[in-house]
Amino acid sequence: MFISNPLIMGFLKVSIIFDCGLLDNHRIGFDVPFMARVDIGIEPSDILDFIGLYLDDKIVGEKLQGMVQVNAVTPWYPSPTRPLTPERLHLWHKARAKYNAEGFAKDPVGLVDFVDGSCAGDWKNGVTIGLHIPTIALDMARKREPFVRASAITGVQFRQPMSAVGCLEYINVHIRADKQNQLRLRTAMTEEDKEIIRAAGRNEGTFPARILKEKMGREHLYANVPGPHKRTGLGIKMSVSPGRQYFIYCCLPFFLIILLISLLPMLPLVYKV
Repeated sequence: MFISNPLIMGFLKVSIIFDCGLLDNHRIGFDVPFMARVDIGIEPSDILDFIGLYLDDKIVGEKLQGMVQVNAVTPWYPSPTRPLTPERLHLWHKARAKYNAEGFAKDPVGLVDFVDGSCAGDWKNGVTIGLHIPTIALDMARKREPFVRASAITGVQFRQPMSAVGCLEYINVHIRADKQNQLRLRTAMTEEDKEIIRAAGRNEGTFPARILKEKMGREHLYANVPGPHKRTGLGIKMSVSPGRQYFIYCCLPFFLIILLISLLPMLPLVYKV
């Protein structure tokens, strides 16, 4: 259902346009293919469950609903030292000829690998498809109209510049907002899925944990997620549940600001006394 969703694939194509430099080099997709690796991960649909796994909290339930997330898009450029395999080159020529015959000879065509996020940094365990970049996606990339987003905590709207990472964040937020699973991108989490998140919380250097930490570093939702270094203070381990930790780090400052604003009208009375 991921590949068949026009909105998700539309923004993924815009992200690939930026990452692969299709606006800068007009030969790519015509004389030579562009190629991108898309790492797909599974995270809990409930952010509190994600925090519990990240902090390795033992109270997290065994059965968790997961959802698809795009962890990374990595461009790859064929070169004399790293040429395309004959199989991939044949697949690209076949895709290029297909879209030429359908009237899209002026649109770039490349290859994309969709890779299970639990595998290592190589290109194994992936599905390769030909990818057509339509004119509408190129126009969106040229215009770079910003996204209008709303804070999950305050509800305040803000503008986010259109970029490769901005497109991925939009896709991930869109999937997370699908509470009714109309996109059919929710599934039960496996122990392997959970362990990737725990490994990221332990700051391990495995490839899946590393790209998850990079995703957390660039997306707004994770900005206030407490890391492992925040679990201890003065040598005393915190025994606070993930939900309360999230409240302390995300919501409490907001409520303190509201409290301070509400007390401002009382300041003149204090001075009079």
